[in-house]
Amino acid sequence: MMTRNDFDEYIIPTYAPASFIPVTGKGSVIVDQQGKEYIDFAGGIAVNSLGHANKKLKKALKEQADELWHLGNGYTNEPILKLAKKLVKSTFADKAFFCNSGAEANEAALKLARKYGHDNHSAAKNQIIAFKHSFHGRTLFTVSVSDQPQYSQHFAPLPRGIKHVDFNDLEAATAVIGTDTCAVIVEPILGEGGVVAADYEFLQGLRDLCDLYDAVLIFDEVQTGVGRTGHLYAYMHYGVQPDVLSTAKSLGGGFPIGAILTTDKFANALPLGSHGTTYGGNPLSAAVSNAVLDEINQPVFLQGVQDRHELYFSLLNELNVRFKLFKEIRGLGLLIGCVLIDEHQGQAKVISNLAADQGLMCLLAGLDVIRFAPALNIPIKDIETGLSRFGVALEIYLKTESCKLALNAPITYCKPVLCELYQLD
Repeated sequence: MMTRNDFDEYIIPTYAPASFIPVTGKGSVIVDQQGKEYIDFAGGIAVNSLGHANKKLKKALKEQADELWHLGNGYTNEPILKLAKKLVKSTFADKAFFCNSGAEANEAALKLARKYGHDNHSAAKNQIIAFKHSFHGRTLFTVSVSDQPQYSQHFAPLPRGIKHVDFNDLEAATAVIGTDTCAVIVEPILGEGGVVAADYEFLQGLRDLCDLYDAVLIFDEVQTGVGRTGHLYAYMHYGVQPDVLSTAKSLGGGFPIGAILTTDKFANALPLGSHGTTYGGNPLSAAVSNAVLDEINQPVFLQGVQDRHELYFSLLNELNVRFKLFKEIRGLGLLIGCVLIDEHQGQAKVISNLAADQGLMCLLAGLDVIRFAPALNIPIKDIETGLSRFGVALEIYLKTESCKLALNAPITYCKPVLCELYQLD
């Protein structure tokens, strides 16, 4: 049996995965090698839109696997054409381009914007405006556009012509967007940056500025798309239409796929041979994504996301009345952030680890925010069970903190002491 130690021995250490190794999953429940069950509030970082081992997705994948696996971009195929048509008919878009991930989708969107500025104006129209605490991917271009210095500072020289201003600050954006701006890229909700939703006035103001200067407005909906906010895409929640939209994560329900959606005006900026990818438009990924969209893009399903949002917020607020650990619980749909009060800043990872001890998988959004991005169809009982376990983790955390203060001891020492003092399992 492979163990966590094998990761350290054989895999480049770019990650620090949990000590346990999941082996099976069904719906929103995962089981590790030792048979321990976990409620999954992480959703593969907002990817597993329909949970684990969804019957309809398995059926779509198996049926396609019996027919056609891969062709390359010298040919097209029926599943990808069906998917393109569904996305176009369901959104503002006229055209789609398919790739493998959110980073690739954002890379394509940014390349499109620079080429549009070059072809329709001049080589000087190359400036990209992005926002502080944003995250758009890990390619050299997208990590430069992201405002996450820890991910980019060691890879200089970085692509130039990129400016970052404060999120939700329209005045700051107005001061830097001008005739040389080719693109403004924004997340409707900052994901990695703390689950912060954009103001309507901010997004509408960006739309107006891009219209004024003929710049491409890009919405990065890699994390907010495909039902995550209770709408098919978050721009529909705001009623502000982008020129280009990047989508991935939930689109494949766990199978890798990414895409950009755009109008004919901007699609023409990427003519024959200007961009490409070997696996983009793969029939297997397209077949799964078609099944994902068929399930999610229904009024009853999307209403279910909003209903689950209300339940999460209700139960989280009840927990916060008990423990008073969060200064804000925020987000849209099933992208939720619990922001720690100042007294407990930097402790989100500690709480996440304690939650895992109790059988709950969750995410972080920085050092101070615990993030939930579960399956969009997560059963009500799993929400209730998961938040009950979260409550136990919060209780242990507070008692551990009290123990640290009382004994002036590190948490690794306090935990066994607490088990004895408070009869914790």
